[in-house]
Amino acid sequence: MGDVKYKRVLLKVSGEALAGENKVGINNDVLKEISTNIKAVSDLGVEVAIVVGGGNFWRGRSSEKMDRVTADHMGMLATLMNALALSDALEQVGCTTRVLSAIEVRQMCELYIRKRAIRHLEKGRIVIFACGTGNPYFSTDTGAALRATEIGADVFLKATMVDGVYDKDPHVYPDAVRYETVTHDEVLRNDLKVMDATAAALCRDNKTKILVFSMEDPENIVRIAKGENLGTLVE
Repeated sequence: MGDVKYKRVLLKVSGEALAGENKVGINNDVLKEISTNIKAVSDLGVEVAIVVGGGNFWRGRSSEKMDRVTADHMGMLATLMNALALSDALEQVGCTTRVLSAIEVRQMCELYIRKRAIRHLEKGRIVIFACGTGNPYFSTDTGAALRATEIGADVFLKATMVDGVYDKDPHVYPDAVRYETVTHDEVLRNDLKVMDATAAALCRDNKTKILVFSMEDPENIVRIAKGENLGTLVE
């Protein structure tokens, strides 16, 4: 543990990240690369928990003609598919994993219980949380913020396709400025699009640090664990 900055982390990976250039479904090469780097972090002695989104299969909020609760339930199932795929990929590179779901799917995974999740982490298992909070109207970012707080993670690692938090969209505005650090209050007050307001407020109220970084290079996960100054720290 002397070579790492954090003892326990919660990593949030979007479903789109697993799709790679395919945009939909799962890209097995990307999945293997992400899994290899997560294993490298675990091998350093860091306890790793993961929340994965489901946008590569289903994005409920874009389903305008469908009942929102039904659409969100389908989104939860999409996150479970990704969690099982990530679990399998991690097992193939030599990790021991457990998938814990906020909704009961006994034939596929364990039901989420906080103390059980912590015990798995203490035993060196990589824990993957599926199905968000188990409730409609809450995003996977909120689910990740909740789990990070519940397990006492040292930091909530928010993997994105940009290298931090900007004052405006860097894909639209070439003069956008990246923050090295920013407060939770500034994120909420200035609507900095780190995550939805519910998730950001939950992190603020529980003093959960958020590190927003680019997932375009999956090795960034290892660099962060070793203490390299990447992305934007929200605290």
